Amino acid sequence: MEYLVTGATGFIGRFVVEELLKQPGSVVHALVRKGSEDKLERIRQSLGADHQQLQALVGDLTQPNLGIAATDLAQLKGRISHLYHLGAIYDLSVDAETQKQANVEGTRHALQAAEALAVECFQHVSSIAVAGSYDGLFTEAMFEEGTGFNNPYFLTKHLAEKCVREESKVPFRIYRPSVVVGHSKTGEMDKIDGPYFIIRLMEEMDRWLPEWLPLPGVECGKLNIVPVDFVAQAIVHIAHQPDLEDQVFNITDNKYYSVADLFDMISGVSGLPTFRWKFSNRLTDRTTHFIVPKLSRFWPMRKMMESMDIAPAALNYVVYNTTFDNSNAARALQGSEISPPDLEQYLPQLWQYWKHSLSPLNNP
Repeated sequence: MEYLVTGATGFIGRFVVEELLKQPGSVVHALVRKGSEDKLERIRQSLGADHQQLQALVGDLTQPNLGIAATDLAQLKGRISHLYHLGAIYDLSVDAETQKQANVEGTRHALQAAEALAVECFQHVSSIAVAGSYDGLFTEAMFEEGTGFNNPYFLTKHLAEKCVREESKVPFRIYRPSVVVGHSKTGEMDKIDGPYFIIRLMEEMDRWLPEWLPLPGVECGKLNIVPVDFVAQAIVHIAHQPDLEDQVFNITDNKYYSVADLFDMISGVSGLPTFRWKFSNRLTDRTTHFIVPKLSRFWPMRKMMESMDIAPAALNYVVYNTTFDNSNAARALQGSEISPPDLEQYLPQLWQYWKHSLSPLNNP
């Protein structure tokens, strides 16, 4: 079976490629920009694949038909079973127009290529961000209900999924991973993002705040976290199950964590400072939800966060209150033994990888 993958050299994409190469007789065509083939070569070597199993296909996410040459389109037409679309910007700090071009127009170009290649199924990796800041349970059947798109990433992921729903000329499946962290066995991660902003803040607290100082904290936020290896395994497994076309799969855990929970858990494996006490009631919850998202508008707060490489938009996660049903995904994964491990089990691996490979304090 032959596959085409956009975003193959990205974080989730690299592990999806690894899972696809495990399929019997698989050939993976990875879309790469001209001049960036060396990135794919490093992945090829790390996976022990040859040039027949993992092939570079020169193209460009920002161009119609993914910028794939007409000769390549003609040669591959009818051969590609699945087009996995992972090419996107997953960075809260990137400007709105850049995210629109990559996330929305890039998806539209991938759909054009899927039609031109006559693929059997368009496998779209979306995100729980399509829900925006919806307050409550967001099911796999919901989409239009998404609301409160207070940053470009949430909005462009919603619009990208809308493109698939309204414009796809081939069967499709949509996957919405929650907050994706490093590999559950190795801790491998490619950048500072999501919960890693908390670790970055904790390191600065450890540097500048005296141990005796009590740190008040508020129990708020409902964060859903999954490791990248689970996400890749789940997507590839579901993609190969029969009769699931035009369905949505929330690739989520059944556990949720408040920001204070994460501080305490990270402190437990790292020794970094955490909250000394926490409180939560209706009044403080309302106050927190009103104040926190607005803090990034103040110049001193924005400059302080930027100095620590923390995207100001990350403050929105502090008051994130959406939960997700994953019934479709659970049914499709039934009997596969693919499930997310408990965060407590693999957090030490995440911390060790952070400490040795990502922390600006240890890796200047």
